[in-house]
Amino acid sequence: MKKILIIGAGFLQSFVIKKAKEIGYYTIAIDKNPNSLGFKYADEYGVVDIVDQQACLKFAKEKKVDGVMTAATDYGVLSTAFIAQQMNLPGIKYDTAKVVKNKYLVRHLLYEKKIDDISQYYEISDIEDLSGIIENIHYPVMVKPCDGSGSKAVKRANSKNELKDACTEAINASLIKKALIEDFIDGKEYGVDSFIYNGEVYVLGVMGKYMTSPPDYAELGHMMPSNLDIESRLREIVKNAVQVLGINFGAVNMDVLVTKENRVCIVDVGARMGGNLIGSHIIPIKTGIDYMGSIIKASVGDEIDLSVKNPQPCVATKVLALKPGKIAGLPDFNAIQEECKVVVYHHLEIGDTIRAYHNNLDGCGYVLAISEDRRKAIENVELARKLIDDGVVRVSYL
Repeated sequence: MKKILIIGAGFLQSFVIKKAKEIGYYTIAIDKNPNSLGFKYADEYGVVDIVDQQACLKFAKEKKVDGVMTAATDYGVLSTAFIAQQMNLPGIKYDTAKVVKNKYLVRHLLYEKKIDDISQYYEISDIEDLSGIIENIHYPVMVKPCDGSGSKAVKRANSKNELKDACTEAINASLIKKALIEDFIDGKEYGVDSFIYNGEVYVLGVMGKYMTSPPDYAELGHMMPSNLDIESRLREIVKNAVQVLGINFGAVNMDVLVTKENRVCIVDVGARMGGNLIGSHIIPIKTGIDYMGSIIKASVGDEIDLSVKNPQPCVATKVLALKPGKIAGLPDFNAIQEECKVVVYHHLEIGDTIRAYHNNLDGCGYVLAISEDRRKAIENVELARKLIDDGVVRVSYL
């Protein structure tokens, strides 16, 4: 039985761990959090900081793993690539992973090769760096940590003062202490997941998105089909971006904005499977392609199968972004699933504290619906989310 090391063992990674076991691999998971949910599904686990590349490599060598992967988080990308390179395992090139992990370097390459329509971008590592560029900036702009994940510390700035505050927050949230400033694009956001295998770029899915209102810009859910008129053009732009960035292997998740004038702007690239049920549920259900299984198999050097099996017409999800408070009671999830014709995935427990929703880390789970009708799927997940929110008994609001 081949051993696969899964970098990260949170709620979303637990789906990967379970899938890897289901298809016959010995699963080893690592995470900094000793209480990570995924640990209970793994054959073996270790408490290791997933951004500490040397510690992750030491652990991988000790376990003599046959493959390594991460999913649904950017924080494990560099350690995954480092282990793959050092142990001669399948994986994205380490130098390429370093580029993709840095949002400024990605923006620079996409701009230089004229892949999309962003015109201004700057990288700063200290608030004093603004003095040399602040008079040249055209507002509004978006500010984000250069190596961030899950929409954390992503802010729009409309003025010099707002820019300074946003940059301070982004730098503080960045592991490498750098922030990216770029155009604010007024458009509709879409998610795109691709899989690179044997030199071929397979664009597996384009998803419509629900997003939070300003000042936060966080995902609230997805739907497929996207109903985007220019989806075929968007797929070609994504393929070109993958090639320009030199991504040679594995899953790639992109966030893309499309304006009313059909300008296309790539706003984020992750060298891993999409989170928020994208890779584990949405794409496999809608397309009939075993996306997650293919990533796992490719990571240990086994043959993959991208054939289509039992695709569904429409799928929609909603993040359980709930009102804050300490949980004193939970709703009847089975009754809600039956009434709304949905599936609920959650990690709510009595005694937990629900945080106000500002980014993906504040979510409490997901609702998923499959339907012949796209609108009906969307209505079902929204109703289920509301019933869950109303059904949670809270001690107090925060």
